[in-house]
Parts: sequence; structure tokens; C-alpha cells
Amino acid sequence: MSTFVLGVDSSTQSCKALLVNAETGEVIDSRRASHPDGSEVDPREWARALREATQELLPRADAVSIAAQQHGMVLLDAEGDVVRPALLWNDTRSAEAAERLTESLGGPAEAARRVGSVPVASYTATKLAWVRENEPENAAKTASVALPHDYLTSVLNDSGQLWTDHGDASGTAYYSPARRSWVPEIAEQALGRPVDLPRLAEPGQAVGKTSGGALIGAGTGDNMGAALGLGLEPGDVAVSMGTSAVAMMVSETPTHDASGCVSGFCDATGRYLPLACTLNGAPVIDLGCRLLGVDHEEFSRLALEAEPGSGGAVFLPYLHGERTPNLPNARARFGGLTGDFTRPQMARAMVEGLASSVVEAMGYVTGQVGREPRRVILIGGGAKSEAFRQIFADLVGRPVQVPEAQEFVALGAARQAAWALSGRAEPPTWSVAAAPEVDPQGSPEAYRAYLDFRRETYPDATRDA
Repeated sequence: MSTFVLGVDSSTQSCKALLVNAETGEVIDSRRASHPDGSEVDPREWARALREATQELLPRADAVSIAAQQHGMVLLDAEGDVVRPALLWNDTRSAEAAERLTESLGGPAEAARRVGSVPVASYTATKLAWVRENEPENAAKTASVALPHDYLTSVLNDSGQLWTDHGDASGTAYYSPARRSWVPEIAEQALGRPVDLPRLAEPGQAVGKTSGGALIGAGTGDNMGAALGLGLEPGDVAVSMGTSAVAMMVSETPTHDASGCVSGFCDATGRYLPLACTLNGAPVIDLGCRLLGVDHEEFSRLALEAEPGSGGAVFLPYLHGERTPNLPNARARFGGLTGDFTRPQMARAMVEGLASSVVEAMGYVTGQVGREPRRVILIGGGAKSEAFRQIFADLVGRPVQVPEAQEFVALGAARQAAWALSGRAEPPTWSVAAAPEVDPQGSPEAYRAYLDFRRETYPDATRDA
């Protein structure tokens, strides 16, 4: 008789649940429930969506684990009730608090050394500082702080105990990846009072049981879940092209980047997951489609019709400013246009600019780890674009693997649940279909043109990768 595990991805937009064969990794069934929009959400809405997505699947599972959006701040009072709506990773109101917190930790280099990353508005500690400065009454009510996956795991846990894992904890800015432990004095400093933090679970550890008797895995952050679902090994780079773009690399050693370009996270296996995130991803392609009045397939065809280098045209894809490199007030720009600029050249320049931005972020990560990628994997909605796949491979200058689209975060959570169920020292090995490779067909000249135009336009930007 087969054993099944349930993997949950509680993302910004929705809750996705996969019922998976614990021995083979085969997906048996799936469900989905929507989340409210916004960067400030009542965590009880996530719990509602969790119940909706899992109510038919959880009774069939022997173990369950939850991966969720990183960084979100869930404040709980002494009775375990929600104090205020959670501030999500994409809520930037704590940007000034982040700067003050960084300085209080001794500046960017010392902050990165202590907590693996330079605090930015995404991180939980900066949101605690914002609450202390702007909502002192809520700070006074707060007894404990949790991340989204911690909170949802406690909802399932019959004991109600708050647990987290090292991967998700490493995105708070009050955890030390080098020491693999909390730095509670930073959380206390940020909130202005002592605060309880979840217990830290080791990789593969079970943290309780559901009321129905299913074992509960530790859970993790969404990026760590994706790395586990992809089966990344040290030296592997994964690029996820969604609303934003993420480049992450599994490493055997911790990193700490004083420039703030690379976040020095842990993964879900006891290793590390240095990561760089851009603010601009697939919406750049959406904009190109709107400007040219075409669908995504035609936009991709136009981009591949033009010659590499787009006739000298260059595009900076900063529709919403940029995080990597740190250019919060930047705007998207074209350069190098001539009187015979064509629609195909416009399409290609936009894709080359987007791909160059991602290659730059990837370069920051590989530079921190100090090694060339063992393999490069491209996932996410943007990977559906033939033009992006090909141009990205051209600019990387090596084959890029593009696996068949799957819910990799939920699959990683399911693998974590199967690991807890097995009680073994390593996660289960699931067979994975070979991913098609896209071979480079052009040169990386467009990337160099992008860097030159960026230096000229924004000379104060963070160093080039």
C-alpha cells in the first residue's frame, strides 16, 4: 500500500497543495485556494485558504509540510491571537527603519557578518522596527513573532507550538546563518521589547502531528522549498522568472555580502542558499506585448527575428526601480535608438535587457560562492517565453536546463514531509525527468552593452557582477 505526503505552498497569491507518493515523488492530486491581494494581509485568511486547499487531501496523507512566502511579519499576543495584519515581503514601508537598523548593527558589512544579509525593507526585523516606531500599542501587545509558514504550521499542529526551520529563519535579519541560531537581541532591539521566537527545527525533523494523526514536517520558506523540489545540489544555480526574478545557488558554506546584493540564506537541508532578487521580471515582457499590440507568442517571435544586439538598441528593465543592483529610484530606459529602429529590435532589446538583469544578479551570487555554476536551471512563468529562454542562454554562455513546469515549492514541501516521515539523515531521492537544455547560439555582447549603458545612466549603482 502506497504512502502519501502533502506539500503546501502558501504564496503571496494563493495556497497550493500537492498530494504526493512518498516513495516515488509522483503527484497524485492537487488543490488550490486564493489569498487576498495586498502587501498587508490578515494571517487568518491564509489559514482559511490552507483549510480549503487541504480539506480533501490531508486525510489521505501520512505527513504534511508547508513552504510559504518568506519574511512576512506575523505578530501574536500572549494567547496566540493575531495582533495586526501581517506585513508581507513586498511591503516597503520599513525602508527607513531598515537603514536605521543596519546602522545600529554597525553598518552594512557588520550587519551582513552578523545576520548573513544587509537588512532591507523585505526582512522581518525591519518590519518589527516599523511597528515599534509607528504602532507602539501593537508592539506592547506582541508576545511572539512568526513567519507565514511558522504560523500555518502551528495552525495544523495539535500542540499549537510555533516552529520554524533554519532556511526561513535566515530571512528575518535576527538569525545568524554562520552560527545557525537566533540572534534574539536584534529582534528585541527592533521591537523595543523581548519577544518569543519559534523553536528551530533541524532538517528532516518532525515538529508534531495534526489532529488526524499526520506527522508534520518543519516547513520552510518558498525559495528553500523550490530548491528542495528541484533537487538542487552544491554548485547548482536556479533562476526563477516570475513577477520578480530570483537567482539562487546551493553552497556548502555561508556567505555574507556587504553590498546587500546577495542575501546569505540557509537552505532546507543543512546547506546554504545565497540568493539575489530583482524587482523586475515577466511584467517587462507583458509591457512589450502591450506596446507592440501582440500576444506573448508573437512578441517572442519578433524578438528572435531581430539580430543579437538589437541593432545597437539597449533597454534597462527597471519598471519599478531595482533591488539588484540597488537602484530604488531608477526607471526603465531605451538607449542607442536609430532612425531605422524596428519592432523586432524593440522586442529583442527588451528581452536582452531583462535577461541581462538576471545574468547580473546570478553573477553576484556565483561571485559570493566563488565558483562557476555546475548547472543552470530556469523555472517560472517567464521560462515559457522561447525568446527569453534562448537569449538568457546566449548571455549566460552555457546550456540552460528548463524543466517541465511544476509546483516546485509545494513539491519541495512534500519532499520535506516525506523526509520527516522516513526518519532518515537525508531527504528521499525522487526520480526527476531529464530537463530539456537550451544551448547558446549567440554571444554575450548584449550583456556588455547593457552594463555599459547602466554605468552611463546610473554611475552610482552597485558594482557590476
